[in-house]
Amino acid sequence: MDPKRIFEYARETDTILIFNGDENSVDKTFFYLTGADSGLFEHSALVVTPESVKIVTSQLEEQSARATGLEVLVFRNQEEFRDIIRKEVEGVDTIGLNYSALTLSKYKEILKMIPDKEFIDVTSSIAEARRLKTEEEISKLREAARIGSEAFERVLDRLREGMTELELAAELNYEMMKAGADGPSFRSIIAFGPNASIPHYAPGDRKLRRGDFVLMDFGALYRRYCSDITRTVVFGHASEEQKYMHQVVYEAQEAAFKVIRENANGKDADLAARNVIDSTKYKGRFIHSLGHGVGLDVHDHPALTPTLDFPLKNGMVVTVEPGIYVPKFGGVRIEDDVVVRKDGNERITTAPRDLIEVS
Repeated sequence: MDPKRIFEYARETDTILIFNGDENSVDKTFFYLTGADSGLFEHSALVVTPESVKIVTSQLEEQSARATGLEVLVFRNQEEFRDIIRKEVEGVDTIGLNYSALTLSKYKEILKMIPDKEFIDVTSSIAEARRLKTEEEISKLREAARIGSEAFERVLDRLREGMTELELAAELNYEMMKAGADGPSFRSIIAFGPNASIPHYAPGDRKLRRGDFVLMDFGALYRRYCSDITRTVVFGHASEEQKYMHQVVYEAQEAAFKVIRENANGKDADLAARNVIDSTKYKGRFIHSLGHGVGLDVHDHPALTPTLDFPLKNGMVVTVEPGIYVPKFGGVRIEDDVVVRKDGNERITTAPRDLIEVS
């Protein structure tokens, strides 16, 4: 990734340090700038200028680091790590840090390591750069979307009466990895029957019954990039109520698609979908935002929400996921990943969106 993209927004400094913590404090910007496909890079760092990206890492990650083609500085212990950082920022007065990805303990460690520097927060600059995807990033997102879409179609014939939500989640995750995913991009949501009315439901041992809604919210991870897809089917014959609910959500999504293009406002897309749902008896049953950015993170940035003015730009990738949720009955959500283009949008998820009745 060209580091100049970040400095187009971060003009207060010409040096940025990115610190990667342990598995609980990963800075995805590390992988955004390096393109590293493998490696954890715990307790590693990047020294970033408009002209270069240097990886500072341990011997454990040396091979993965060198595979990126970037300059690599290897340390054997923490004292060597600190010495390398100090040397790399000699003569630099102001250093940019991604505050949003730093723990308090890591920040205090940085202050002790290089106490004579002025630090500025470049969080918003990094976020702005990451929102606009390159074609290389879009190709990875498209592959993640393809894998997830095809996995959905393959698991439909696995539905059987008496299987549990967790069993279906396992089948879906298996199919994604079999098709080339590095893993699921998040914990798959599988909800049967009334459980489908809970948007962030955690799958359990509820068994599948005839006439149940089957809501599947899932995604594939491909070379660190995510897809995020939701489909709702019916196991057996759908009732008239189920058919109607699904049709309303489908029409709401279609209304949003017509709005999404470069220079459109994200909240207008949300409003278009919400107006469709609120014109029916399901008014007020769309209880979350229409969508969010997707990229290295599943929730990469805010995007389509009723409370935020968010101008859409060419190259952004966002989800479009209207839903209706009726407690004790069930819910329907249809979610697709789309690329914002100058004259509209490109849907990169290809799973069927019509209501499917699985016999």
